[in-house]
Amino acid sequence: MSWGFLCDLLSGVNEYSTGIGRIWVTVVFIFRLLLYVAAAKNTWKYKHDEFECNIRQPGCENVCYDHFFPVSHIRFWALQLIVVSTPSLLVVFHVAYRENREKRHKQKLYRGPGETDGGLLCTYLVSLILKTGLEIVFLVLFYKLYNGFHVPRLVKCDIRPCPSTVDCYISKPTEKTIFLYFLAGTSCLCIVLNLSELSYLIFK
Repeated sequence: MSWGFLCDLLSGVNEYSTGIGRIWVTVVFIFRLLLYVAAAKNTWKYKHDEFECNIRQPGCENVCYDHFFPVSHIRFWALQLIVVSTPSLLVVFHVAYRENREKRHKQKLYRGPGETDGGLLCTYLVSLILKTGLEIVFLVLFYKLYNGFHVPRLVKCDIRPCPSTVDCYISKPTEKTIFLYFLAGTSCLCIVLNLSELSYLIFK
């Protein structure tokens, strides 16, 4: 997967952001995108192969793995990054509309580039509300899917076709738990930054 489009999108919106918005973009780039590509992806790369149960009953291990990991962490975070960044497209489309309108009228209709006013300000506020809402939805969804942000060393499974309650072991649980807390923390930081920027723009 190429992240070039996402980087270009966020860089373009950065031109119209406040100081708080630029901090948000930095957090997304450094603490979420780069961490995902450089470290987290490798930590969960072979998690299915490293998930072991103390029984060789055909199908038991796969069923238990699917129960405790219903969605791949990697795909979930990738989807979260894309979806949370998507509201920024509203700002990009609005800027493109303004530029196209100025070309058609062959005169300057708006303030200088990089300035947020009028309709663009409303679009920017809507994008902030959407980003904040989506961050919260993904945090709650992740918490519900995995029963929290802690990865246990041992899980007990009694789902058919397992003949009885079996012990299943998850590899590197401490490392995975640290990553989960860090990624949840950066998500919460992004929510705080979005709310701070929203408040700043409204009261300004």
